[in-house]
Amino acid sequence: MNIFFSGSIRGGRDDRDLYADLIEHLERHGTVLTEHVGTENVEQTEAAAGITDGEIHDQDVEWLRGADIVVAEVTTPSLGVGYELGRAAETGKPVCCLYRPDSAHELSAMIRGNDAFEVIEYRDLEGVESRLEEFVREYR
Repeated sequence: MNIFFSGSIRGGRDDRDLYADLIEHLERHGTVLTEHVGTENVEQTEAAAGITDGEIHDQDVEWLRGADIVVAEVTTPSLGVGYELGRAAETGKPVCCLYRPDSAHELSAMIRGNDAFEVIEYRDLEGVESRLEEFVREYR
């Protein structure tokens, strides 16, 4: 199973460690095409490699096309994550959005109001693992 994981990069990296933990959990079920989202200094690594914004866009869209499911951590608002979710919705791919309601950011109505997205509210990694397992198994 190919899994597209989406999380904020340029919108804020406060949840990078959580992304890494979620990606590690998802890797038990398949290949996470976007494991770099959970790495430290992802922007600096891309810049050092000379990767352009256009190349980042094209690669992400290609990974999205190749994914069986999409899992997005949406607590930190991100234009890129929203764009990826919109593209996923257009393709009809199963989408799971993870959101921590105790954050300073309210979840967008465009996410919560989309019946095609499964929104899972949680407080910590332990509180979301079993529900994430159910989502992955449903679409395996």
